[in-house]
Amino acid sequence: MDLGIKDKRALVCASSKGLGLGCARALAEAGVNLVMNARGAEALSASASAIRDEFGVEVAEVAVDVTTDDGRAAVLDAAGDVDILVNNAGGPPPGMWTDWERDDFIKALDANMLTPIAYIKALVPGMMDRGWGRVVNITSQSVKAPIPVLGLSNSARAGLTGYVAGTSRQVAAAGVTINNLLPGIHATDRADSLDGGVAKAEGISLQDAREKRFATIPARRYGTPAEFGSACAFLCSQHAGFIVGQNLLLDGGGVNSTM
Repeated sequence: MDLGIKDKRALVCASSKGLGLGCARALAEAGVNLVMNARGAEALSASASAIRDEFGVEVAEVAVDVTTDDGRAAVLDAAGDVDILVNNAGGPPPGMWTDWERDDFIKALDANMLTPIAYIKALVPGMMDRGWGRVVNITSQSVKAPIPVLGLSNSARAGLTGYVAGTSRQVAAAGVTINNLLPGIHATDRADSLDGGVAKAEGISLQDAREKRFATIPARRYGTPAEFGSACAFLCSQHAGFIVGQNLLLDGGGVNSTM
């Protein structure tokens, strides 16, 4: 399928690895030029170089921490008049409700709610002026079904979801869509970290920890960054202009819900 976005320009945050990289690769395959961001310059450079070589698109790299004012300014300066924004950031650490203090919540809000909102506010007006734009926020299945040990993520990402629900309906008439992708467990460093924590706590092997989690997923496996990226690219395509303010689960059926 021709996604109709060849030669568009996209900012993809946290895109040196994992789900962000999956999105960047899928957009590049569709002919989209990229601005890629991550904190680690070495991993970012390697991923950007591989995309240039494989897909022949333009790729700018911005290795900064986007939770800082200077970092956001650097990314926005490089982004310019992008047509597509993919908001993404690593999730806060797990724990129990008794573990977290105000500073922990502020850090989670900065990374997973306030920074995406700042990018939306900065970039969507230009999209509206040009009559076309796509915003995809990578959130979590936890906004549909909260995960007890991920309370920081539950809170911050739910806040972003509420913001998008209202904002998306105010900008749709200008040809700009804003939607959220809600990943379940995918085969990324985040999954390795969570599984490692289970393995340590229960005194089992990493593979045994994975098998236990596989058993909780109807698909009996983890998702892949490539299939997640394909879903992102479709939401960014010319075919998704009537999809507004939605929360699309990519969780292998893990969230047991009718709607």
